[in-house]
Amino acid sequence: MLPSPVGPSLSWHGPAHLPGAHTRSGNAMGRTRLGLLTGAARAFAEQGLRRSTMQSVAAAAGVAKATLYNHFRTKDDVAAALLGLELDRLTTLAAGLPLEQALGALSDELGAHPVLRRMAETEPEALARLLAVDADRWADLTGRLAAALGVDGEAAEIAARWLVGVVLQPGRSSARHRQAARLAQFLTATGAATSA
Repeated sequence: MLPSPVGPSLSWHGPAHLPGAHTRSGNAMGRTRLGLLTGAARAFAEQGLRRSTMQSVAAAAGVAKATLYNHFRTKDDVAAALLGLELDRLTTLAAGLPLEQALGALSDELGAHPVLRRMAETEPEALARLLAVDADRWADLTGRLAAALGVDGEAAEIAARWLVGVVLQPGRSSARHRQAARLAQFLTATGAATSA
């Protein structure tokens, strides 16, 4: 046993495993899953959602198809997990920014997102289905957006509808940023913004 750097009676045994805490194997599985989703994003951006296969997703991720199937049963499962990961990334990006900057940043991300742009060009009907979420998913989305932007639920719904419009018709970044500024002014003026 190595001597402890904090005193002779204490020894270091490594991190204690707590229920729900990550283990090395759990971290490796998380890295593998993240790599698979990164490959899926690459495959979906290059080929579109419809033309991508589990084989092309595995190839883009640099793994065997069996590895992909160890994590996901279907391409729809891969797409749903990628969507969840992207929602987490985008809400983290927006959280803590002033409202106008957060709306501008979200519009830039959605307006230039490679998978969404590919779908808009080659699979507009699939993109429309993706954006036409049911009431429960819409409530989850607007709830996340409300928390990230520091606005109430109604303001989050207005922002979400504007962002869906950005996905469908991104336009120029400068125009989106002007719109984000106006939307932030409106939400602030109506008292919907709980923090700036």
